[in-house]
Amino acid sequence: MVASSSVEVEVGPRRLTLTNLDKLMYPACGYTKAQVIDYYVRIAAVMVPHIAGRCMTMKRFPDGVDGESFFNKRCPDWRPDWIEAAKGPGESAGDIHYCRIDETASLVWAANLASLELHAPMATAEDILSPTMVVYDLDPGEGTSIVECAQVAVELVDVLSAVSLKGWPKTSGSKGMQVYVPLNVAHTHEHASSFARASGQLLERALPDRVTTVMSKARRTNKVFIDWSQNSFHKTTIAPYSLRTKAEPTVSTPVTWDEVDDCASGAVLEFGPDDVLARVEEHGDIFEPTLTLEQELPGG
Repeated sequence: MVASSSVEVEVGPRRLTLTNLDKLMYPACGYTKAQVIDYYVRIAAVMVPHIAGRCMTMKRFPDGVDGESFFNKRCPDWRPDWIEAAKGPGESAGDIHYCRIDETASLVWAANLASLELHAPMATAEDILSPTMVVYDLDPGEGTSIVECAQVAVELVDVLSAVSLKGWPKTSGSKGMQVYVPLNVAHTHEHASSFARASGQLLERALPDRVTTVMSKARRTNKVFIDWSQNSFHKTTIAPYSLRTKAEPTVSTPVTWDEVDDCASGAVLEFGPDDVLARVEEHGDIFEPTLTLEQELPGG
């Protein structure tokens, strides 16, 4: 049984109370809440720019990855007064004000709530009607793996290149991968979704035995599902550098196209927190161009 001890810490100008630091978040490997918080502190410099100003959804695991979990959209009223809440996509019960994670301290606060996973929308809170990127979520169906996802990603980059668009890949940290196409100029969610769907269907027609854009699980066996619907106004995708909740901690990790090519040939493409911190130490944030590169979708 974990004692309900607490410790006061300073993170920049903020003071926080951290609790239950010895609690096992990933029991299979003994990874504690203290280690979760330490990872998020150390990755914050490259992670925060990708989530700042967005209406964040926290996936919380109060009893670790083996316990119950829930998606926390509504920012709690008892949050610190320096954590801003922003109005985002609502529900039948009314508007939702989501937490904004705009600095290291707010990332630490979220981690202390056992928010192991952080999910981000495609738009910022200041302009929730205009996505800053298009995302392709490549989800392996039964009988496939990240290897087949990488093979599809390689084909996808050729489709994008044909209309003068560049994409940046990252692992999902779970089973598949995503390809992000930065926009950073005004587009609608409808335009982003329709483009992702049309380009996904192009691959589906070219590779009918390997690709599907149909959401039905029955249609995904031995295929990679290109989930274009992640571009909808109300959807979120696992954030770059977020932990994932497998038996051992993995990370949604930006990767190079050379690494995707290697994975398409069978190489392992999975990273833990220490791997990711070492990659950032050596290469910096290879996903940084997605923050500023301006691209326009065809058909606007």
